[in-house]
Amino acid sequence: MSIAEFWSQMTANPLLFVAVILTLGVILVNGWTDAPNAIATCVVTRCMKPKAAILIAAVFNFLGVFIMTLINATVAETITKMVDFGSDPDQAIVALSAALFAIVLWATLAWVFGIPTSESHALIAGLTGSAIALHNGFGGVNGAEWVKVIYGIGISVVLGFGLGWLTCKLVTKICYDMNRPKTEPFFKGAQIAGAASMAFMHGAQDGQKFMGVILLCVYMSNGQSLPSDINIPIWLMLVCSIIMAAGTAIGGKKIIKSVGMDMVKLEKYQGFSADIAAAASLLCCSVFSLPVSTTHVKTTSIMGVGAVKRVSAINFGVVKEMVLTWILTFPGCGLVGFLMTKLFMFIF
Repeated sequence: MSIAEFWSQMTANPLLFVAVILTLGVILVNGWTDAPNAIATCVVTRCMKPKAAILIAAVFNFLGVFIMTLINATVAETITKMVDFGSDPDQAIVALSAALFAIVLWATLAWVFGIPTSESHALIAGLTGSAIALHNGFGGVNGAEWVKVIYGIGISVVLGFGLGWLTCKLVTKICYDMNRPKTEPFFKGAQIAGAASMAFMHGAQDGQKFMGVILLCVYMSNGQSLPSDINIPIWLMLVCSIIMAAGTAIGGKKIIKSVGMDMVKLEKYQGFSADIAAAASLLCCSVFSLPVSTTHVKTTSIMGVGAVKRVSAINFGVVKEMVLTWILTFPGCGLVGFLMTKLFMFIF
């Protein structure tokens, strides 16, 4: 689909226009709540200034979307197949719009309090709550695809913490007898590379999910179901990357502070270890088509890095806030999605 064809369909269908605008709003919110996780450690250890880090995040988000989509687009397919919005195109678009509105509302509240919530899980919860409201039951929820989310949560948390601890432990052992000031230039450059790899994997995971939703909007408005082989156009990848970068520029500093400074005080070698561990974890989950949260992976990898010195180095007050947000996201955002769908269907 060309951008001209896409614009023509949007302007001809007000419901589709609203659904796409709300999806772009979710991508923007993802930019200021999720994308900063990719560059948080690089900024707080003063390896890069925020503006340069945001530019790197934008470039590598796009590359992650583009390259990973060519290799494996099943993360996008998992999200679009997770729920069924029925055969009525108008009702389906209204329900999807309600779900997207719920996600923006939920994520904005989390941002106000500086808590790095997961837009990936908010997306899944909002879509599920909306489908339940539309079908008045669980008939519209695909349990087989939902299981992948549960697997993803467990695997990503264990991988993030375990690889964070292991990577930092190895770096500490290798550099034990080295002069610390002399290692600073290396770890500065290495951490920039680590931040780029994190941004790449963030695009590979989250970029695919949201572009899959945009394509879902288009197909549903035409009364069609998504084809088994999703073809994401390059112009859509660019739009997604630019909007994510704009979101990071607007509100990323709050989340950077929560993730990179409040939870664990990081040095450059620790930031490098956290970035490499988180990127490796995301790559593993992407290869196996598991839709996971960049926030979960990055924060648990930072916790693993902090635990190398001592467990008390982790600020468990901040960790508690994050865990509570993660736990509340599924029922909370799902309920908001359910209520918004009922309200939208009543109004429209």
